[in-house]
This record gives sequence, C-alpha cells and structure tokens, in this order.
Amino acid sequence: MSEGLYSMEAKDFDKTLDLTKIKPYGDTMNDGKVQLSFTLPVPCGAEAVEAAKLIMKKMGLENPSVVYYKELTPGFTFFNCYGSCSHTVDYTTIYVPKVESNVMDMYETDKYIKENIGRKIVIVGASTGTDAHTVGIDAIMNMKGYAGHYGLERYEMIEAYNLGSQVPNEEFISKGIELHADALIVSQTVTQKDIHIKNLTNLVELMEAEGLRDKMILICGGARITHELAKELGYDAGFGMNTYADDVASFVVQEMVKRNMK
Repeated sequence: MSEGLYSMEAKDFDKTLDLTKIKPYGDTMNDGKVQLSFTLPVPCGAEAVEAAKLIMKKMGLENPSVVYYKELTPGFTFFNCYGSCSHTVDYTTIYVPKVESNVMDMYETDKYIKENIGRKIVIVGASTGTDAHTVGIDAIMNMKGYAGHYGLERYEMIEAYNLGSQVPNEEFISKGIELHADALIVSQTVTQKDIHIKNLTNLVELMEAEGLRDKMILICGGARITHELAKELGYDAGFGMNTYADDVASFVVQEMVKRNMK
C-alpha cells in the first residue's frame, strides 16, 4: 500500500468516527461486532443453542451467532458466540479518577528520595486475609520486578519487606509498626463474592481504631482494583492492571513529601 493511499484511507476512516456515539469495532467502523463466551446450565443441544442466542438478544446484541458449543459436563454447555452491539456510549463525557503523580524510574526515585526526604523509606507489602496469591505483590516488591520494571527491593533508598500471602490484617499492621513503615501495600487477587472489599475495609477500620491511618500511606492493588475504588474504601491510592513498582514508588515518595513525612 502506498503512503498516499494509506493517508486517504485513514482520513476516510476518521470521518466515520463519532466519539459521542462509540460502539465496538470489528471489521468496519460502527459495526458493533463483539465476541463473547459463556456457560449455560442446560444440556448440550439445539435448545441450548437457541437459549444462548436469546440471551445475547437480551444483552442488546443483534444477529447473534453461536460459532462453537460443547458439553462441559452433563447439564452444562459452553458457547463461543458473535453478535453486533446495538448500544453506544458518549466517550467525551467519561471521567476516570487516576493516581496523580509524576512517574519516575528506579534511578530517578532514588535520587528524589535523597534530595527531598534524606533517608531510606520503609515499605511493607503483603497479600492479606485469606488471599494466597503472591504474583501481584511479588511483581511490585521482589528485586527482579516484572516486565523490565525493577521491584522495590532493588531500590537503593527503599527498604522493602514482602510478607507474602495469607497475612492477617492484624499481623500486617503489627509488622508495619515494628518496622516503622512509611507505607503499607496490600495486594488482592481473589475477588469472589467481594471478599477483597471486606478485607480491604477491615484493614482500614483496624488502622483507624489504632490511630494509625494518618501515620502511614496506605495503598492497595490488584487486577480488579481501581483508584476510585481504593479512595472510596479509605486508601490513599489504588493500582490496577498495567501498573508497576515505578508507579507505586513514585506515588509514595511524592506523597511523603506532600505530607512532610521526613
């Protein structure tokens, strides 16, 4: 494809885009094409396929199509489906609260701490409650980090303590006091029946009861965590998907300077 032809097509493409009425894009702009999969608690067969199509229609999908289905176990059928979404949203009105900080890499953060705080800071992290998953907290805390982003243990000016998984909130707080933590980081992966909400809320309540909430920066993170949710639950910041140790460390040190935590 020549550069001129590409430019012409890109221009034509933009003409069909209305950010006040966006919908899923598949082959052509505004076709609304989506792919979804789900399981129905019904026997595998023609009736099950029809039930899947009717479910999709009630979701607002036009021209529903079941392209694959298979019995998982007697009485349960799995489906792969396609359809066209009939709904749109106004993208121009969307506002998503985000963590406000200037993201720095490890070397910039170490320099910032030396120049603005003048001592090593202490960060304690764990997967608390009954959560046994450590992938998230390890990605932030462990020296090797994740996806090319060094973990907090590798920072020269940060003393990072990874307590692992299934740490009771009471023990987590106690360890934070013992280590004179400047910040506590909670990772939550298990979210069934909103167990993460209950556990995160319990931690804040325990800290408030002990008069510790304003003495430490409190952060939570996980795939289902948003900054908005974190703030609603009483945390200083929340970090979700595609965030790394850089993001967490940058927020902590800048927040410490704002609070004059030296």
